Amino acid sequence: MTPHITVKKIWNDSDVIELAVEVCDGISVFSNDVYIGTDAVQKLVKELSVFREHIHGGLYDIRFGEFGPEYANGGFHARLHFQIPGRLLISTHQESDFREFSRKQVASEAKMYLKTEPILLDNFISELKALNSGASNEATLVCA
Repeated sequence: MTPHITVKKIWNDSDVIELAVEVCDGISVFSNDVYIGTDAVQKLVKELSVFREHIHGGLYDIRFGEFGPEYANGGFHARLHFQIPGRLLISTHQESDFREFSRKQVASEAKMYLKTEPILLDNFISELKALNSGASNEATLVCA
């Protein structure tokens, strides 16, 4: 399996987009659903386009949805870090929607660690633009 982060549009209305977020580190795969505002993808494209120039120690956090039983669906957080020029390190944390399990509410969680390169981030930004415009329902950040 090729390591990757994929966001896929499941549903949307005038206020909210529901995404499925899949993270694969080459061995394990975890997928969860999150809600985001309709302007979140456009904002992400704009901010990643700036971040991609910060190859000497730049940090950027992607946050979709929310963590905790108080919120609908799940949460996704990815920290992108240009620790070494030409190499982008990514740590992710995902949490599913909470559900009843033996008298309590539980959610599945995963933390994964990936590496990618600036050109692959550029490809992801292009795919996010297509997702935002409606030309595509999916964007993938291919990792190494």
